[in-house]
Amino acid sequence: MNQRIDRRDIMKIGAAAALGTAVPIPAAAWLAREEVRPVRVGVVGTGNRGRSLLATMLQMKGLTFPALCDINRDNLTAAQDLVVKAGHPKPEGYSKNEESFRELMARDDLDAVIIATYWNWHTPMAVAGMRSGKYVGVEVPAALSIAECWELVRTYEKTRTPCMMLENWSFRRDNLAVLNMIRAGLLGETVHCHCAHSHDCIDHWFFDKQGNMRWGSEYLVKYNRDQYPTHSLGPVLSWMDINCGDNFATVTSTATASRAINRYFARKFGPDHPNAKRRYKQGDIVTSVVRTHGGKTIVINYDMQLPRPYDNRWMIQGTLGLYDEDRSVVYLADKSPKYHEWEPFAPYQERYEHVWWKALRRESGEAGHGGTDYLELSKFFEAVHNKTQTPIDVYDSAVMSSIVGLSEESIANNSTPVTCPDFTRGAWKTIRPKFAVAL
Repeated sequence: MNQRIDRRDIMKIGAAAALGTAVPIPAAAWLAREEVRPVRVGVVGTGNRGRSLLATMLQMKGLTFPALCDINRDNLTAAQDLVVKAGHPKPEGYSKNEESFRELMARDDLDAVIIATYWNWHTPMAVAGMRSGKYVGVEVPAALSIAECWELVRTYEKTRTPCMMLENWSFRRDNLAVLNMIRAGLLGETVHCHCAHSHDCIDHWFFDKQGNMRWGSEYLVKYNRDQYPTHSLGPVLSWMDINCGDNFATVTSTATASRAINRYFARKFGPDHPNAKRRYKQGDIVTSVVRTHGGKTIVINYDMQLPRPYDNRWMIQGTLGLYDEDRSVVYLADKSPKYHEWEPFAPYQERYEHVWWKALRRESGEAGHGGTDYLELSKFFEAVHNKTQTPIDVYDSAVMSSIVGLSEESIANNSTPVTCPDFTRGAWKTIRPKFAVAL
């Protein structure tokens, strides 16, 4: 496991960030050392997201790519070409059928696997990776049900092979600066958070521009739940010490009626279009309210079908003030210049810059979500190289993903509160904060 520190040490880290103090070891120092044995990576799923991650990995030193897997041979060929153009040998390809990933997992020349497939394959593939002794980096969400969450946890506990959900918003520059502010005590004790995944995905993710159903649309037909909670929750876990001092106790979820998808197709393609008449179980907005064992609350919004620009609407509130991502402002009691008036977040962003970003902004450029993917992957591979725990562990991955199944259960039972499982089996009471604690 990562080295643990107490809250006094965390406060020192926040103070160091405020003063611009540098850490002795850059976040990706191992990548720069010529004598380091390369980390050997296999990638399963080489569609749009898989190739985006691969392109980011190809910018890093210290990685090799012996094997890739995708049942779509065009996607596989395009990914192999990316690797060759970057100066690496052509990876062996696996594309025979949906079980071909098991052949890749069985290779003895891989240290880690990155999984970027359709959602329903995330847990089976992650389990296979852990069982084969490979570090697993799996795209979001890592699981679609409570049973799958437990399968991930139990497989890790049996194999002791780390599994990290690749929740990149945990690594965003602004979110890590806010984490430093919280650990420095600026917000006091955190009490409440609002977070959302607000992203109109009808015409490019669930369906294509021509109105045809894509793989994600089946979830809108079959389920009514928060389909995609982890981008909302990514930074919130560390902001509120979830799994390390507090944990989810209950969740209550409510869904609106489903209107947006039918109206979109009637507007764009006419009322007789099959998708304008199709019945969708998924409500347009899902609101989940989590209550933690420590008495904190978290409001989580799923908002992926109504017309709107993208945003996450993070707001974290404590006994001494709050941060509002949507407005990019803060208010701190007895510190902000004007009573009950917002002040800009930008100066705090600079003052509380996390050491990971100080080290990596020079390297990452605009690679994948403004460098966030680069940071996330570099920290994952640092753990692989050092044979240490990943920055997001299997318990964090499970608790974030659990909102999918828990929200479905609550909605189906007229928004009845549902008890949240404790994947740590009580260990959260004594585990100290560990994510993004850079010494």
